[in-house]
Amino acid sequence: MRADFNLLFWPLATVLAYVCARLFYRRYAYWWTSTLVVAPALLLVLALALHTGYRDYMSGSHWLMMMLGPVIVAFALPLYEQRALIRRYWPVLVAGVAVGSLIAGASAWVLGSLLDLPPDLRLSLLPRSVTTPFAIAVSAHVGGVPDLTAVFVIVTGVFGAAIGQLMRGWLPLRSALARGALFGMGAHGAGTAKARELAAEEGAVAGLVMVMAGLFNVLVTPAVVAGLLA
Repeated sequence: MRADFNLLFWPLATVLAYVCARLFYRRYAYWWTSTLVVAPALLLVLALALHTGYRDYMSGSHWLMMMLGPVIVAFALPLYEQRALIRRYWPVLVAGVAVGSLIAGASAWVLGSLLDLPPDLRLSLLPRSVTTPFAIAVSAHVGGVPDLTAVFVIVTGVFGAAIGQLMRGWLPLRSALARGALFGMGAHGAGTAKARELAAEEGAVAGLVMVMAGLFNVLVTPAVVAGLLA
């Protein structure tokens, strides 16, 4: 009976929490009212009120995680749509994504080492600057904890989008390419959403950089981790 309840209730609660969070953000658009903040907060409050553990939640909503596979495949669409932009600026895009990914991964590993975190936590931190579907795939492949990685990704995205908006005003970034890359590389999905709010061209560039960074990390991070742990 409990399993049937989890299977029906928690997926529905997750979808409703997301819808409510989206509607709330449309009315009160601040970084702390982001869907990535409000939706998990609503689910956390509900889980505490019902004395539900993470295992019970996942037993009912695990199929939502299975949808991440098709989502990764769907990321090919923005690459196709922005093929003209890729052809024009591919050296800058590739170099920026490579350097940004290496800095993000190295800083996460160094921070984890300084805090003396266990190896699985450090590996979970590595893909924090990649959008969730790619980050979870990388984390599972290198020996991290995908569920923890998802939390790190959300935190990085929310704060990255907030800080990116401030840096956009401070830094002398004159081109939409530079401003969009700032959000796409530094705050992945949340940053792309914020970039789309600010300007359509910046949003397109941010989405492209986000996907390229995800692909780069899926291909390169496992090899780098294997070398570090060898």
